[in-house]
Amino acid sequence: MLVQEGERLTRLRWSDALANDGSPLLDEATRQIAAYFDGELMVFELPLAFHCSAFQEAACGVMADIPYGETITYGEMARRLDSSAQAAGAACGGNPFPLIIPCHRVLGADGIGGYSGEGGIETKIALLKREGGFPWLV
Repeated sequence: MLVQEGERLTRLRWSDALANDGSPLLDEATRQIAAYFDGELMVFELPLAFHCSAFQEAACGVMADIPYGETITYGEMARRLDSSAQAAGAACGGNPFPLIIPCHRVLGADGIGGYSGEGGIETKIALLKREGGFPWLV
């Protein structure tokens, strides 16, 4: 489910709700998400509005910079933010744009880590598998 204010998206969340009411921006976001799931899109190009703390927005910037098919750890994210791994994990959990801002690409030092999005860890694993390059995921 996509939420738009003005000419920017303000939130994306997993939902079984029917398609959005429609606007050129929502239609384009829906098209890009479908292209991602069809394996045709690796980088989203959508105008986003962040209604969150400066730290959360900086964390989203770090997550957005993780290339498709690659991962970093919460520790690496914390180093980039000059924060703790716990704060980095909390920022991943507060991501207002899951999928568009790829929080699923942030892993624990000793494993997959958590995922606060709909479907939990199974969704995170499914997204990582979809992106390939993760042969250790069965």
